[in-house]
This record gives sequence, structure tokens and C-alpha cells, in this order.
Amino acid sequence: MSEYVIEMLNITKRFPGIVANDNITLQLKKGEIHALLGENGAGKSTLMSVLFGLYQPEEGEIHKNGKKVDIQDPNDANTLGIGMVHQHFKLVECFTVLDNIMLGVETTTKGGFLKKDEARKKVLALSEKYGLEVDPDAKIEDITVGMQQRTEILKMLYRDNEVLIFDEPTAVLTPQEIQELMTIMKNLAAEGKSILFITHKLAEIMAVADRCSVLRKGKYIGTVDIKDTTPEKLSAMMVGRDVNFVVKKKPAQPKEVVLSVKNMTVASKRHKNSAVNHVSFDVRRGEIVCIAGIDGNGQTELVYGLSGLEPLKEGTITMNGQDITNMSIRNRITSGMSHIPEDRHKHGLVLDYSLEDNIILERYFEPEFTNKFGFLKRKAIRSYANRLIKQYDIRSGQGAITTVRSMSGGNQQKAIIAREIDKNPEFLIAVQPTRGLDVGAIEYIHKQLVAERDAGKGVLLVSLELDEVMNVSDRILVMYEGEIVGEFDPKKVSVEELGLYMAGSKRKGTKENG
Repeated sequence: MSEYVIEMLNITKRFPGIVANDNITLQLKKGEIHALLGENGAGKSTLMSVLFGLYQPEEGEIHKNGKKVDIQDPNDANTLGIGMVHQHFKLVECFTVLDNIMLGVETTTKGGFLKKDEARKKVLALSEKYGLEVDPDAKIEDITVGMQQRTEILKMLYRDNEVLIFDEPTAVLTPQEIQELMTIMKNLAAEGKSILFITHKLAEIMAVADRCSVLRKGKYIGTVDIKDTTPEKLSAMMVGRDVNFVVKKKPAQPKEVVLSVKNMTVASKRHKNSAVNHVSFDVRRGEIVCIAGIDGNGQTELVYGLSGLEPLKEGTITMNGQDITNMSIRNRITSGMSHIPEDRHKHGLVLDYSLEDNIILERYFEPEFTNKFGFLKRKAIRSYANRLIKQYDIRSGQGAITTVRSMSGGNQQKAIIAREIDKNPEFLIAVQPTRGLDVGAIEYIHKQLVAERDAGKGVLLVSLELDEVMNVSDRILVMYEGEIVGEFDPKKVSVEELGLYMAGSKRKGTKENG
């Protein structure tokens, strides 16, 4: 019997204008955690989509336990015991957690009714066994991204899959949830399951993987044993150059207040209590203020309130001295607010539009892009898009005319960041701006945020990444259960101390007291 449970041999997959996978061979041993590392657009998700039957390769073949298999679609993959958690979740928003987990493998009674009681017992048993806490009756549209992630993992476990593909599984999780997931993955591997793990986070690879294969621009670079390598070596293999992991910035020089929030209260869609409860804070020009906290503690609703996606129950928002509390989203944008959203698909992009149309989404009505008769100036739009594509290294098969849906998640994120920063905002809200980005792109985005700060803009960073919180911010506000429970100087606080406030074990007023 083969020592490999999965072998992908000489796989080539092409799309218009791009070879996504160029003659790649990947071998997964039984019971191992095998990391797949590469820049945004390197072909990692495409390769895994080939294994899961979402794409058919032009060349190459797949073997399972030494025998050639034909995987035409995800049903074939599931039959072979291969499951996948996608970077962008494949969940039905209006269904419950339980319905999504059962979907496709439903069991029915003689009368045609679903046997939900049996399914519920199995789901609850799995969630308890693996520490994947979910509410089976909650609708997907009402739960946090972190809980959606857990739903996706439970979907695989519910189907008894033996080969588990995790595509950027920690991109949306809190540090505590990441630790839990790492433990879960190790337990699954110890039980004999084999895991393919796509990630950009080198620390996670070092902590949990047995081996790592590196792709760059669609080509296979090599496979290394984790015990024989370092994060620096892996990053150099991934991007082809050395990467600086430390954010270089001068001390902040805060000036006048650009955004003032007083007594903000935002309703919750999930329960009767308010998601944001009487929150007040200021952001000054020339500083990066970071909202830190465990996912689901009101950060999302806070940003919705600031950006105009949700109305306030109480309180006021002032930007540049102007009351914007009841202002429309477009007027907030034209008044100098930019917003890099948490969910790039729901609030950041129109996926079936071209890259160039997405880049001018918030500016198409300006004279630069629309003539006096109301027609779009296509030549000007193309020229502007091409400039941003080059400046931000947005990789796409057909350049400005590429349909955004076909781009990698990281390059979709770069497109949003380019659009929001190039508008030259007075105040920038950046929510998880480096989610799903590789180390080279993260380094670039952090430089952009610091450059905005140094140009006298106010930046509100909302991040679940403690490294990012500590490295990039000038001031940290911790949110817990809809309230700000502490304000800190990143140079004077430890990660452990922050963790206690994020978990609700400690709290204080919003003035730093040592």
C-alpha cells in the first residue's frame, strides 16, 4: 500500500490569461498535517479546488491510497472521504447551522421528513468532542464569521471525511480560536485523518505542520520538513526575497480630533441586548487607534454604525467637526471616510463586475470618470485601474477587465485596499485589512496604514491579529460585550494582559492608568 493517502501528480490548470498550476506534484502522507504555502495568487486554492472536484485539470492525475481516482465534482470528493473548508465559506445564509451541516447528506423518515433529531445529536456530540461551539438553530446570516468557520469544519466532520482540506482556516479566527483550531487539527491527525492546510501564517505552520510545500506564481518550489526549517527560510521560498517582519514607524504625533464618537449604541440582530453599548472614543489625525477584542464582541456592529451600514439607537458621530450620525453612506464617503470592510464579498466588492468597475465603485459619478451626459469615461477608468493594479501589485488573469470573482481572495483584498486608500480619505476604517494576505502583502499594507497616519490621516484599525494590534497601533481600545473595557499603549502592555481584558477577566475605564 502507498505511503501517501493523496498524490497529485503533474497537475496543470489554466484560466484565461494565466497558468494557475504549472506541473505541480503534491504528496500527502496518512495522519500528517501538510501545509501549503504561497503568495496571493500562487495557485494554492486552485490546486485544492482541483482535489475537491471544483475544477478539472488540463494535465496530471490524482491518486488515493496508490490508486488513480477520477474526481469530477465535490460529490465524488466526498465519496472518496475528501472534505474542504473554503476560504470564502459555502454556506446558505438563510438556513440554520444544522441545516447547512446536513445539506447534501440528509436522512429522512418514511414520510419524507428530515430526521433532524439524530443530526442534532451528532452535531452536538462533534462540537463538544472537538471544542467547536455552535448554536445549531442560529441562522448563518446572524452569526459571526468565526462561528461560520466552525460550521464549515463540522460539515466535514459530520461526513466522516478522512482527508481534510483547510483553505486559510484561521484568517477569520481570534488568537484563542486559532489555538483551539491548532489543537483540533493535531487531534484529528492523531486519529489518523490527513490534513492539507493552506495558510500565509508562518507561525502556525511552525506550530502545527509536519511538512510544508511552497508554490510561487503557479510553480512548485519545494517541500521541507518543518523541524529542519525557519520562518525566514519559508518566507524567502514563498516570495523570493527576504521579508521584514517588524513594522517600522516613527512615534505617532497626534493632532486634532478627526472622528469623535459619543455614547454610541447599536442594536444586535442576534439578541435583545445592544451589540454596542454606550461607547465613546476619539481618533486624532496622525494616529492609528486599534479596536482589539475576541470576534463577536460588537466590533462588527461598531463599524457598521460608523460607516452607515446600521443606524444608531443612541449617540452621535462627528467627523471633521461635522455631525454625520444620520448621514447617508455616500455622503460619508464624499466627506472623507474610507472603509476596508470585514467581509470583502458582502460589503467590499461586486463579484461579477470587472476589476476596473470595482475600483471606481465609490467614485464613478465624479467628473474624472463620468461625462456631463452621464456616460462613463471608459478610457479614463481603464487608465486609473491600471495605475492602481501596478501600484498595489493586484494580480489577475486579464488585468483591468478580469471578473473579480475569478481572482484569489488576497488579490480581491488588495483591490479594496487600493480603492479605499487612493481616495485620499481624512479618516480610514480598516477592518481585518490583512486577512488572507501573504507576508509580503502584509508588509506592504502595514506600510500603507503607517503612511496614511504620517500624512495626517486618522486611522481606526479593527483587528483580531494580536501581532498586528501590537505592531501597527499607537493606541489600543479593547472591546468586550459591546463596551470598551480598557485603553492601552502598545509599548507598555503585554499580549497576556490584553488577552485578560479581551476575555472579560479584567476591565477598567477608557483612560490608561499604567
